Amino acid sequence: MMAVFSIQAEEALLQLKGTVVALFPAWIQAWVANLLTIAVVLGGFATLFAVITLLERKGLGRIQNRLGPNRVGPFGLLQPMADGVKMLIKEDIVPAKADKVVHFLAPIVLLAPMALAFAVIPYGRGLTPVDLNAGLLFFFAVGAAGEVAAFMAGWSSRNKYSLLGALRAISQMISFEIPLVLSTLVVVMMAGSLSLPQIVDAQQGYWGWVPRWHVFTPWGLAGFFLFLAAATAESNRAPFDLPEGESELIGGFMTEYSGFKYAVFFMGEYFGMFAVSGLAITLFLGGWHAPLPFLEWVPSFVWFFAKLLGLLFWFIWIRGTLPRLRADQLMNFAWKFLLPLALINVLAAALWHFTGGWQYPGAGIGRWILCGLVIGGPYAGLGYGLMRRKKIGPRIYHFTN
Repeated sequence: MMAVFSIQAEEALLQLKGTVVALFPAWIQAWVANLLTIAVVLGGFATLFAVITLLERKGLGRIQNRLGPNRVGPFGLLQPMADGVKMLIKEDIVPAKADKVVHFLAPIVLLAPMALAFAVIPYGRGLTPVDLNAGLLFFFAVGAAGEVAAFMAGWSSRNKYSLLGALRAISQMISFEIPLVLSTLVVVMMAGSLSLPQIVDAQQGYWGWVPRWHVFTPWGLAGFFLFLAAATAESNRAPFDLPEGESELIGGFMTEYSGFKYAVFFMGEYFGMFAVSGLAITLFLGGWHAPLPFLEWVPSFVWFFAKLLGLLFWFIWIRGTLPRLRADQLMNFAWKFLLPLALINVLAAALWHFTGGWQYPGAGIGRWILCGLVIGGPYAGLGYGLMRRKKIGPRIYHFTN
């Protein structure tokens, strides 16, 4: 009975869409329905982009013991609007020797695939724009266009800093895309489907008061953190923001971009962060399902966006906390730590599956211990292997009198 209100709220949204579509002639209603879905999804995430940029600057200000934006509007709330107007009216400067066509297309090639990735994410019960049987595969296929956009921007600018930033971005994206995909393989194995709505359905129900989310299994917990680490690097977020290292590459592959083109690049990176966060929620955090049985009366899309805001706060927190890695540390982390752990996690998921028939008392705890040892042992060994040659000790600060 508690879920009735949630279902009614979702049906009301669908009925509202049907009412709007019915206002148009029958021959164009299918087009209107699709355009309305696109407008709602893109408009919602564009609004979220404006809100998150403000919250991020405010949050980083608090972390760094400063105020953040506080001049435009009450408490600085109109700062995103001011930033948008500034980007629209700034002069678009293109280097004289740049390949102007490729230079123009690069931001579009980055933004458009990120927007397409939103199409397969289930935002609520019955609220999936496009339900593909291979939705997860489609997500990674369109997301791979980011490497092409980075190369187009760096090569077309005819600038050494831009080209070096593009090469660094491509190497980073390819390196972390492999553990990113492998971390999702365990979910596909256990759910038996590449369809994102079916993966969400596989996580419904509760073990008593604990939701049946994948993150509450040993292979799911390890996969979730592997996914988050790789997704942070894929999104060029700190501490993996080497392609835009200001002290080394000025602005990376975006050095020769200004005005609205720069804003499109900026929005594309945030759209990518929103997309991978939505995918993490879908694969590991139960999608739109409520965390507790007595909270199922809350509309499903509310839970999805609540989880999304939580993950976005995590990205902001990490940016304000951790320093930027060196290039060699970044590559070592991807190839010598994340990739082996992602492969070992596949083995742990297989053990969890084949021990599912254990019936003796304490079988659940035994399965947790077995899979935990399979994952924890290599985690400790790989971590020690990476850190044993590093002379890490307490920092000593010297203050002048």
